[in-house]
Order: sequence, then structure tokens, then C-alpha cells
Amino acid sequence: MPVQHIDNDAAFQLSFNDAGSSLVVIDFFATWCGPCHAIAPVFEELSNQYEGVVFLKVDVDKCFETKTIYGVRAMPTFLFIRNETTLHKIQGAKAEELRNKVHELSLDSSANGSSSESSVGIPGMVDLLSQVNISQLTCLNESDDHTVKYIFEENSDLYLESDCDPELLISVEFNQNIKLHSLKLVAPHDFGPKTLRLFINQPHNMDFDSARDGKPIQEFSLTKDDISENGLINLRFVKFQNVHNLTIFIPDNQGDEETTKIEKLTLIGKTVATTNMSEFKRVAGKEGESH
Repeated sequence: MPVQHIDNDAAFQLSFNDAGSSLVVIDFFATWCGPCHAIAPVFEELSNQYEGVVFLKVDVDKCFETKTIYGVRAMPTFLFIRNETTLHKIQGAKAEELRNKVHELSLDSSANGSSSESSVGIPGMVDLLSQVNISQLTCLNESDDHTVKYIFEENSDLYLESDCDPELLISVEFNQNIKLHSLKLVAPHDFGPKTLRLFINQPHNMDFDSARDGKPIQEFSLTKDDISENGLINLRFVKFQNVHNLTIFIPDNQGDEETTKIEKLTLIGKTVATTNMSEFKRVAGKEGESH
């Protein structure tokens, strides 16, 4: 599908709405940006290759509101969006990564029939793994051999385990602000978490004292069913509408064991940038003005 060149915020919204449930790839560029010009032929080539994908080329100096809503700070930036949910983000003129991601997500579109119900089984919600900044992921009191990164990997033999006592304090940073709907936490029945205390948008990583004494945004007393493969921990969604970091404090486990173990954590929700642009007040200038 040929590239659509967008030079104002209203045009972006029209093109974005017309895309429906198709995969949308957005190239945020600037006319003065050398790398933007270098990768432009690749973006054009891909648009001619993938008929079912919508390619939008957005001039950031003419679409200031769109750039702001999607948190674009570097050019070029490529966003991949389907059903109003941001699936992936690339910063920089990375041609090979761009080609690979378009190919991968276009196959997902075909396999899923562009359905709004994702593999997590909740309409409009997705697994937010692509939004987790793995390089900033931390956990206090993790074992040297069983670290926090394992709970986001598919290998069933890997797991997170606490070190010298049952407590775990996990800090998760997101690549962009998200709306968190629910959690899936899979763990062994005896070693799995019992109490779960959640904090959001902390200015810095918490320590155990502040996690014990602080007031969480929500707290759970989990059952063994909650931490099974079919378990789902529903959050008070209204309290998790603009989350840029999540802290999970686990003080104990189901069987009062010496250590706590978690096999897998799935964060379910969607990105804040899915909100329709008509719901935003203008951040500067008048409609149609360049910035």
C-alpha cells in the first residue's frame, strides 16, 4: 500500500481511523534529518511490498500534536500499531530491524485475522512484553542463578527465585506509558507468592523498607488458583491508567517456604497512546499551524 504523506494532525487522525484493524507503520521524520532521508527508500520499498499494511509518513514539524501524543523525541522513529495498540517502536535508521519487524507483524495480522481480541483472551488488551524495558528491569533479593529476567522468557525451565528469605521486590520500567488491566502470575503452589503489593510511578526504585511501610495502589492476598496457568489477577483498571513504572513487592509465599519462586509474569493492558487524539486538548498553537 503506497505511503501516505501526513502534513497536519487532522490528516493523521483521518488516515489512522481509516486504517481500521490493519497494521499501521508510522515513520516520524523531519525534513532536516539526514538519517530520515537515508532510510526513506526502505520505507517506500516496504510499502509497495506489503499490501495489507498501512504506511504513514508523519512530518514532526507539521504534526506537533501527533508527535507529542506518541512521545516521539528522536528522528526517525517508527511505530507499529494495530487495533489502537502500539506493538513495537524503533528509534533510528535501522533498516534491517524495520524490514524484519514489518515482516513479522504482517504475518501476525494474517494469522490473527486482525482481530481486536489478542492472545491474552481479553478484548482490546495485549501482552505488554514489548513495552517492558528489559535493560532497566531490577529485582532485590533475587538469586544469582534465577534472576528476574527469566519471568519474561518462554523457557519453562527458567524461573525467578528469592535468595536468603521469601521477599522479592521487582521494578518494571515501560518504554511508554501504559494502561494496566490485569496480571497473570504463574508459580509453584507452595513457593508461589501469597501477598502481592503493587506500586506505580515511583520516582526511583523502592527499597524493602519503603515497600513494607508504603501504601500500595492495590494489594492482594493470592490463592493457589490465582498463581496457576489459568489464573488471572484483575486490577482496579481505573487506578492503572497512566503507568510508566510498576513495583511489585512480595513479602511471603503460599507454603511459608524459605524462598519464593515465580515462573512467568504476563502484564496485560494497552498503551496510553491508543487514546483517540480528539480527546486531547491542543498542546500548543492553532490547528494546522507548523511548529
